[in-house]
Amino acid sequence: MPFIAETAEYDGVVARIDRLGLSALIDEVKDILTGFSLLVEERKDANGGKAVRQMLDDRFKERSGWAKKQSGDIDWEKCHTINGTRLCVGVEIQVSGRSDSGLFADLAHLRRAFSIGRIDVGIIVVPSDRLGNFLTDRAPKMSDAKRHVEEARAHDLPILLLAIEHDGPGPPLAKQFKSSRKDG
Repeated sequence: MPFIAETAEYDGVVARIDRLGLSALIDEVKDILTGFSLLVEERKDANGGKAVRQMLDDRFKERSGWAKKQSGDIDWEKCHTINGTRLCVGVEIQVSGRSDSGLFADLAHLRRAFSIGRIDVGIIVVPSDRLGNFLTDRAPKMSDAKRHVEEARAHDLPILLLAIEHDGPGPPLAKQFKSSRKDG
């Protein structure tokens, strides 16, 4: 099973999780990220990040209560009601795609959701630095995510960065190829 290789915590997020009673919801996120098989070919750029993204999205879909948001918003969101108070967690998954711009967009989505009171804790999931080397699609790794939080001045938001690591070697994960069709 994959595991959480590294975490980074901002603006007292762990104390906030504990104080608001969100530990079970955070544990559910961690279980979603780790409770399956993730084998990759351990060779630079040998695996498609989109395949990892699809696996994670499928895991969130299987769980009750997780809402997939539209493009331009937080990827996954779930709320928990405790003593009549609604508390929400937003999850951004950044394992494929847009590299630097993706992380800045994710941070903007989280910042907006915090500012309008929609979520109480934000989580960004990225590949570990090791796993990131084996993926294509320009996905940012944990070291990139930490740098982006600082550059975006988002260190004052209650964000938890989680870096996932694969379980071990396996066949390459499918890559997404761009169309080579030429119009004209």
